[in-house]
Amino acid sequence: MSIICSKCSKPAIIYIRYNGTHLCKEHFIIYFHRRVKKEIRKQGTIPSHSKIGVAISGGKDSIVALQIMHEFYGKRKDIEIIGISIDEGIKGYRNDSLKIAADQCQNLGITHYIISFKERIGKTMDEIMNLDNRSLGACSYCGVFRRFCLNTLSKELKIKRLITGHNLDDMAQSIFMNFINADMEKLARLGPHLKIQPGLIPRMMPLRVIPEKENALYAMIQGYQVHDAECPYAIEASRQLIKDIVYNLEEKNPGTRHSIIKSYDSIKELLIKKYPSVELLHCPNCNEPTIQSLCKTCLLKSELKLI
Repeated sequence: MSIICSKCSKPAIIYIRYNGTHLCKEHFIIYFHRRVKKEIRKQGTIPSHSKIGVAISGGKDSIVALQIMHEFYGKRKDIEIIGISIDEGIKGYRNDSLKIAADQCQNLGITHYIISFKERIGKTMDEIMNLDNRSLGACSYCGVFRRFCLNTLSKELKIKRLITGHNLDDMAQSIFMNFINADMEKLARLGPHLKIQPGLIPRMMPLRVIPEKENALYAMIQGYQVHDAECPYAIEASRQLIKDIVYNLEEKNPGTRHSIIKSYDSIKELLIKKYPSVELLHCPNCNEPTIQSLCKTCLLKSELKLI
């Protein structure tokens, strides 16, 4: 005997543990869209006559973010959607995902740009990991260099908002990690960004309140092609421990991830007041905004003897 949707008499395809409802395909899509639209409104309106950049890796979250933004804004003649992918240079991993990203953009009639570490940083991620003088793990370099690539290309393309596919799990983990590390200043700067800092493209996260598994289900029922391989360097990431903790808490207490987000949102304004944005300098090497004499990207490039 099939389980019936809580909203109608159709068979349910998912049980939402954190609110106790069973939903059929149609009502799950409605529920999904309603939350995303609410989150977009909460994060600020998209300016008229502007370009929206969508960071696309080819994974489920970024593909869903691309499709959602196209569905919501694709028919508006005053808004242009642009896809941006980063080629870190990870053999056996990134090439397949870039093809999926390119195909999705082509299917939607969206201009797609690919920017590479080799071009902007000077070496691929694989080459960086083979350097003897590196002192950090792969994710520490990759995260900084990815942000640099996204911000510099977005400015060149005159993009007003950069959309990322961060989901509820990502956000809950980031908040939890910063609390554990007592990094309140970083927590205050966590996206989405409502204030525009000169030289930095503000980020929007429409999937911020959508659990990872629901993104995966949405992509599956919509028939989207996605890249589901894991980065070979992810095993080195310390974030995996935080991910496991949040997952176990959610299993025992459904709704934990939402509670983490809600708690953070309730204190974010206080954090911003305590740790206000400082006037940014310009890095003498790359002209990117920085609070130090050199930006983080150039500091790491200097350590690796790339400049």
